[in-house]
Amino acid sequence: MTLARTPRISILFTVLLLLGGCAATNPQQPGSLAVASAHPLATQAGLRALEAGGNAFDAAIATAAVLSVVEPYSAGLGGGGFWLLQQPDQQTTLVDAREKAPAASTRDMYLDANGEVHPDKLSINGPLAAGIPGQPGAFAYINEHYAERPLRANLQDAIRIARQGFHVDQRYHELAEWRREVMQRYPATRQTFLVDGKVPPVGALIRQPALADTLEALADRGWDGFYDGPVAQQLVSDVQAAGGIWQLQDLKDYTIVERQPVVIHYDDATLWTTPPPSSGGIALAQMFGMMQQRPFDEVFPDTPADDPVARTHYLVEVMRRAYRDRAIYLGDPDYTDIPVKHLLDPAYLGKRMANLKPGQATPSQSLEGDLDSGTHTTHLSVMDADGRKVSATLSINLPFGSAFLSSGTGVLLNDEMDDFAIKPGVPNAYGLVGGEANSIAPGKRPLSSMTPTIMTSDDRTAIIGTPGGSRIITMVYLGLLDVLDGKSAEATVSDPRFHHQYLPDVIQHEPDTFTPEQKTALEAMGYELRDVGRHYGNMQLILRDRESGETTAAADPRGIGQAVVKPVR
Repeated sequence: MTLARTPRISILFTVLLLLGGCAATNPQQPGSLAVASAHPLATQAGLRALEAGGNAFDAAIATAAVLSVVEPYSAGLGGGGFWLLQQPDQQTTLVDAREKAPAASTRDMYLDANGEVHPDKLSINGPLAAGIPGQPGAFAYINEHYAERPLRANLQDAIRIARQGFHVDQRYHELAEWRREVMQRYPATRQTFLVDGKVPPVGALIRQPALADTLEALADRGWDGFYDGPVAQQLVSDVQAAGGIWQLQDLKDYTIVERQPVVIHYDDATLWTTPPPSSGGIALAQMFGMMQQRPFDEVFPDTPADDPVARTHYLVEVMRRAYRDRAIYLGDPDYTDIPVKHLLDPAYLGKRMANLKPGQATPSQSLEGDLDSGTHTTHLSVMDADGRKVSATLSINLPFGSAFLSSGTGVLLNDEMDDFAIKPGVPNAYGLVGGEANSIAPGKRPLSSMTPTIMTSDDRTAIIGTPGGSRIITMVYLGLLDVLDGKSAEATVSDPRFHHQYLPDVIQHEPDTFTPEQKTALEAMGYELRDVGRHYGNMQLILRDRESGETTAAADPRGIGQAVVKPVR
């Protein structure tokens, strides 16, 4: 197992550490087309874009646009995300399309007169919960700077499906049932996504003509088709009429930011992943760094690396420490001075692991530091025949976002404002706590767990990511360890999952992750285990064998997605 190795590890964070860009090494030769996404209609749209002469960036737009229509519970024009784009020579950039707080936002806007979090959950439900969306901007920006086809060509499948409709599946039915009570509050939401106030049966047709019109405006006018003109005016009118605080200038001021990715060198592998305002890249870099500073075989010198109890103990303690620093230090780098050099310093990481003891859990509250000093999302992975790659994770936060639909535009708004630290030390909808670095400020982007990642080693190339709120980072971490261990794409996306996020101080896990004997052994160490009662995540993975050129892909069996590999003839 990977844990037994003592590999070379170095971490480059090119924006904040000023250590230079990504080296171009061993570029791939032409190979297969591959698309993996959370919905078959989206995967097929991406594949059609590739077959029509588009590159991976065209295909990613086409795939994401269809997901915006058929996964209203996961992503859409009212949300945002992170797009990791890689060229054949491995030059890589991160397109930050994360939402931004409206200009009228205030630090304590979700607190009541007593300074406590408002009981009406205003950061989760309704238009006050929505940040300014970045998804339409990502489509326009990536299409202009990286794609080959016109934007209209890449949006045509999404426009058609929005107008003609898609059929409700079991996943839609279950997630709509979860948010049904809130969805009933808003007439346009109720009319579009429910039937007589109830969740529509599997097989029912969902049509979104207003959304199709908005996609048409985006296709015709690009950026200005959404952020200026009639669509923007209608959005602001609908939001303000329902009690929201958006202004036209908020939309005009929205910007896409290209950021240098976090680059991690681990043994013979190079990982490209997300910088802040995503917390995933720094957390992954810390986790791999802690593994280097105190390897498994140093902590457990007489224990096989595949021992399930010792492995869980070791990885949980690594997760715990990374999430502790996430809570305290990370936020929007345009507003917060993040001590990246300190967080990634080998001496610091070694100190973080110094109190890890075999057979004994480390209570989270014993880790020094004072906190007072995304459940639904989607992912797509794409690779074209020339080796361009996209790993993109997109979100509107909770299922169906804020549950508020702009009737005039068909845009379902996110509730990403809940990803800010509403009150330092108070958990958000995912149980994550945050500090002052992630407090609300006008124009600021909330901290995210989205962690789209690309990895290349001497043997394999991987494009990986998943939804799952606060559990995203640990899912990607476990998935990368599986890939490094040589597991197949299907095995990697199917493996059972566990998670620790510092607070609450529990190991969250899927049903059947641990045997009764393993649970007993972990509890004897002082761990509290919490079966979340369901499977979580929806990983989309593409793997390429760099020696044989064989490409494989897998969509998480927990979802309804589809992964397709098509050889180029």
